[in-house]
Formats: sequence, structure tokens, C-alpha cells
Amino acid sequence: QVQLVESGGGLVQPGGSLTLSCAASGSIFRTLDMGWYRQAPGMQRELVASITTGGWTSYVGSVKGRFTISRDIGENTVSLQMNILKPEDTAVYYCNADPPMATYWGQGTQVTVSS
Repeated sequence: QVQLVESGGGLVQPGGSLTLSCAASGSIFRTLDMGWYRQAPGMQRELVASITTGGWTSYVGSVKGRFTISRDIGENTVSLQMNILKPEDTAVYYCNADPPMATYWGQGTQVTVSS
């Protein structure tokens, strides 16, 4: 069983930066492609960044060039560096496998971009 715990969210001004972290338990983590997802109020959850076990990354167009996903297999962590944040980035951010597993969803971490 995998448990995922997200942290690092907060309130930031437009143009600011945040780094989100996801700590995973379970040895299966190193066999999974992983992703960061977000859900804004009234919107569907969307995949914003993903990283394969081999380190290949992909991003949704709206965050490309601003967000960077990375992982540390040895530490069982996945991170999301977010730069040049915009109000439309405001959402609850979650990590999960890619594609996501229903039983892996954690509590998420709130990111609010506002002046």
C-alpha cells in the first residue's frame, strides 16, 4: 500500500515561487510514474506535471516553463518547483501515480496566489 503526503503549499503573491513536496511510503513507489495534480474550486482535477521512473517529464501547457517536477527515488519523494505563480494557479495540489490510483489520493496542499 502506498501513502502519499503533500506539503509546502501556502499563500504567495503573483510572480512568487513555492516548492511542493510529496513523501511516499511503500517500496512500490520506485516502480511508479508519478504526477502532480491540482483541483481549483468548481473545476475538475487536472494533471499538471508528470515524471517517469526514468526521469522523463511532461507538463500541461499552462505551466510549461514555470513548473519543474523532480523525484528522488532513494528518498521516496516527488517535488514540484513552481515559479512565476499566477492567480489561476490557485488550487489544492495532490501527488499520485500517473495514471492515478484511487486509493493513493492524500489530503493535498493548498496553494493560493493572491496579492
